[in-house]
Amino acid sequence: MTGTVVPPLVGEFPQFGAQHLVILAICLVGALLLAWLGRRLQGSRREPLVRYGLAAALIAFSLPTQLGQFAPGEGPFKAALPFQLCDLAWMVAAYALLAGGWRSRALLYFWGLTLSTQAIVTPSLEHLWPDPMFIGFWGLHAFTLWAAVYLCIGLGRGPDWRGYRWALLCTYVWAAVMMVFNAIVGTNYGFVNNKPPSASILNVLGPWPVYVLAEGLILAVVWALITWPWAAAARRRPTATGAPPRLPTTTP
Repeated sequence: MTGTVVPPLVGEFPQFGAQHLVILAICLVGALLLAWLGRRLQGSRREPLVRYGLAAALIAFSLPTQLGQFAPGEGPFKAALPFQLCDLAWMVAAYALLAGGWRSRALLYFWGLTLSTQAIVTPSLEHLWPDPMFIGFWGLHAFTLWAAVYLCIGLGRGPDWRGYRWALLCTYVWAAVMMVFNAIVGTNYGFVNNKPPSASILNVLGPWPVYVLAEGLILAVVWALITWPWAAAARRRPTATGAPPRLPTTTP
């Protein structure tokens, strides 16, 4: 009698395999649709429904995934704490969608569009389809990215230089705290003490601590480049005091 072989649910996720390419396509299409939808709904009564719906979906994927890290067999408790930047990013995203101000929007913009995107392109994942943690991982990162695209690009609520400085400060402080915490507890949150086992951009940035310093410099440059259009638009078209700068939009 021959039984059916069930593929394991735990293993190293193959980067840029067929499954990964499908996920990348879904993330890209979702981002484009939400950017378009945000532009269409700016200032309308229906717009908050989309924000609240995104927040609900984000929490529905992310909270069980976060709690699932503490399940037996998922690893030690000390490595399951919500200290990764992607963990913080989804929480910031939910708050920004529901009631956030310029600080949460700035963090969402920079963390969601760059760090969550990096995790999507080069994931460090040890669960395979259809494991619930696999689904949660991709839902968490995709909805964080989509929240940033919808809120900041679609609705035109991008950052200014004040938001840029705030995001850099928060990120650098987080990295310093995590480096000390990792050294004391024996974890590796944020990969600031060791490189991840899977392929990532860190592999070309040199040994520790050179790659950490290089990451900080790259973030400062890249984030400045994606802040400049918003700051330039704000200078050309002054906004009311306290209002977020917006990129020019076209009326169909």
